[in-house]
Amino acid sequence: MEHTNRAARTAGGASEHTAVNHGAAERARPLRGRVAAVRTRPETVLEDVQRAMELAGLSQALDPNATTILKDNISWHFPFPGANTTPWQLEGTALGLRNNGFQDVACVQNKTVVTNAFKGEDLNGYLPIFKAHDIPVLYNFRGEDMRWIRYEPTAEMLVLNKIYPDGIQIPDYFFGKNVLHLPTTKCHIYTTTTGAMKNAFGGLLNTKRHYTHSWIHETLVDLLAIQQEIHSGIFAVMDGTTAGNGPGPRTMFPEIKNLILASADQVAIDALAAKMMGFNPLEIPYIRLAHERGLGIGDPKDIEVVGDDVSGESWGFSVGDNGASRVGDFIWFGPLKPVQNFFMRTPLVNAFIFGSEFYHDFYRWPMRDRRVFEHWLGQTPWGELFRRYRSEGSLAGVRTEAAG
Repeated sequence: MEHTNRAARTAGGASEHTAVNHGAAERARPLRGRVAAVRTRPETVLEDVQRAMELAGLSQALDPNATTILKDNISWHFPFPGANTTPWQLEGTALGLRNNGFQDVACVQNKTVVTNAFKGEDLNGYLPIFKAHDIPVLYNFRGEDMRWIRYEPTAEMLVLNKIYPDGIQIPDYFFGKNVLHLPTTKCHIYTTTTGAMKNAFGGLLNTKRHYTHSWIHETLVDLLAIQQEIHSGIFAVMDGTTAGNGPGPRTMFPEIKNLILASADQVAIDALAAKMMGFNPLEIPYIRLAHERGLGIGDPKDIEVVGDDVSGESWGFSVGDNGASRVGDFIWFGPLKPVQNFFMRTPLVNAFIFGSEFYHDFYRWPMRDRRVFEHWLGQTPWGELFRRYRSEGSLAGVRTEAAG
């Protein structure tokens, strides 16, 4: 199998890749540190997403001759506000790509031990948008869509080569393609904040990604280095219309913020989002490490914000804990860390998977978080827009079958 890099066959018969293409890093160089911030409202959000993309240098950042992978963010299959890519974020991005000459677009979904991709893309309103804009959907856990192959990064890895001594496995489909991440502005129980860099976690690592949790910050830095080697371009559109305060990425306190961010610099967009949430970006290890390794700009004083002035934004967010984080802290960062393999790399892991699923889907959602969602749905402008997407499917008035 041939991409824009060397391919060889290992003794075991699996493809092995060593990158020689640094297209994404080269394209992003003139855009380093630039982040577009656009204030928005439901009536103009599709246009505002496109404006943010253009201000951030979309056409420079991505290769128009390559396929563009849309990597949405489904942190929870239930449509909890602030947790997942929003339908207007997805649709505005699809319009921005088409209107700037990017015609070959596909979405790639992944699954986690607590998230069902099929349920998530349905409940969050993505399916009608995919249909309206003729965007095929592939799944990195389906063999007919892509294969997991061994990859040898040219960049020095902080931890991934130690966590996976038998080789780092990534999907063959990602090579030589653009990737456009669709994160939201929210806190995370293990990384303080989560955004563009964390969004690569589900796409590039397989179902054994939980092996990395004790070294999650270093893992995100390694994944960004790999992305810059294998992709022809990298971009992110971050939704901050409803941001997630508290113990994310699922069980949060939604706060209306009416913002869209976009950037070709994954470090800078995460740093700006962290600063707006009230954190010091350089005190968050994944942002600081990526900044120090030259993968992007993490120091707010060196970030060029274009579009609207957000210098006064400081929301005072805090992460806190929930039931899942307390168990995780005990195993991945606490007394059981030295023996975590006994729990997480044996059949015992299924007990923790069941526990997490029960906690989120059978306790938190029906007993607490569904009420939060329903209040947001009925009492906020963004909830009203979500109801419109539920009833109308796509709001752009674009139907590919009518285009001809």
